[in-house]
Amino acid sequence: MRIEIPAKANQIIGRLIGAGYEAYAVGGCVRDAILGRPAADWDITTNARPEQVKALFSRTIDTGIRHGTVTVLLGKEGFEVTTYRIDGEYRDGRHPLEVIFTPSLLEDLKRRDFTINAMAYNDTEGLIDAFDGIGDLKRRRIRCVGEPQERFTEDSLRILRAVRFSAQLGFDIEENTRKAVAQFAPSLTRISAERIQTELVKLLTSRHPETFRTLYDTGITKVILPEFDACMETPQNHPHHCCCVGEHLLLALQEVEADKVLRLTALLHDIGKPLTHTRDEPGVDHFPGHGDAGAELADNILHRMKFDNDTIYRVKHLVRVHDYLQIPPTPRGVRRAVFRIGKEYFPDYLKLRRADILAQNPSMHREKLEALEVLENLYQQILEEQNCLSLKELAVTGSDLIEAGLEPGPKLGAVLKELLELVIEHPEYNTKQYLLSHLPM
Repeated sequence: MRIEIPAKANQIIGRLIGAGYEAYAVGGCVRDAILGRPAADWDITTNARPEQVKALFSRTIDTGIRHGTVTVLLGKEGFEVTTYRIDGEYRDGRHPLEVIFTPSLLEDLKRRDFTINAMAYNDTEGLIDAFDGIGDLKRRRIRCVGEPQERFTEDSLRILRAVRFSAQLGFDIEENTRKAVAQFAPSLTRISAERIQTELVKLLTSRHPETFRTLYDTGITKVILPEFDACMETPQNHPHHCCCVGEHLLLALQEVEADKVLRLTALLHDIGKPLTHTRDEPGVDHFPGHGDAGAELADNILHRMKFDNDTIYRVKHLVRVHDYLQIPPTPRGVRRAVFRIGKEYFPDYLKLRRADILAQNPSMHREKLEALEVLENLYQQILEEQNCLSLKELAVTGSDLIEAGLEPGPKLGAVLKELLELVIEHPEYNTKQYLLSHLPM
């Protein structure tokens, strides 16, 4: 088997071999090359010690030299070169207390997480596959190298990585590995929120976000997102729905594009339903105020997972407004909806509303999607006509109002908002002359 290695990575491997050392491309880049997928990074492993690597290349960075990793710079690109190593004892479920350099490639590959990530390659020797990674690629499965219990004891994050790779590649998790995922799920409490967030986003933005269900089936959500477990236990006995809240969220995930904010919102848009669940006398379930309740819950969850403030704000806002359904199918009705929801957010609102519909009772899809299409067409018409939908598009500014005699201060903002509401009702009024002659006093 021949793999096309980028020229610069091959240059590094060639120089190491030329100096009498062993060197291979290793890990995920080899896996992705075999699968025909673009590799994010080309990592290199070698029996050369870090100081020996540094002696061969003029530009290097001590990225993780204590663990044997040196970044070699060729032009503007960097390639991590890591010495073969054996990891010492793990105490925190994530990092070894020490690493021991080894002359053996096999010993280095044995410490890796999954068989599909434990292959090495160079053009001279071809593929080194001691753990049947190729077989697992053909069988489309995620399997730990050696005993899964040992791999997960060493690094609890591998539990989440197993599910994430399953989602990204569309692979199944091998039975013993899956059992160990469920067994060791409680150990994820030892992993930082930032690490969990990274894996969760990669899973959600993968080609198979429905794999999130595996997190629930193996008990992972009980540790990292117990609010989702509550959704799986909350029924939706209602004509508009066909499954519990959690299953509805999983269906919605599959109906939006692989964007972080959209997928997070799809996952969390009904997260407030367990808190607002009521049932009327005929036995129909209702969830009054679940958008507001869900927005606050989403805020707590995303802060807990250390998401950035912009992501938190966007998701929280979309969760709050996702259930804003009473939009009159008229240009005026859509303009008012854009004003209420926010021009920046309205396109995502429409995408989420479509996903929400497709995750509901199929017998009602056609009628709801036709109504949504009317709103989408009206929105496009409003954009084409360049109707004013935000303060930035208003024909007057705060400076204009001050020149007209208004005092700076809170009242200025209130007047601008009032003028905006006026032109949303009557787009033809959005001229400087008209608005300055009709200032509210």
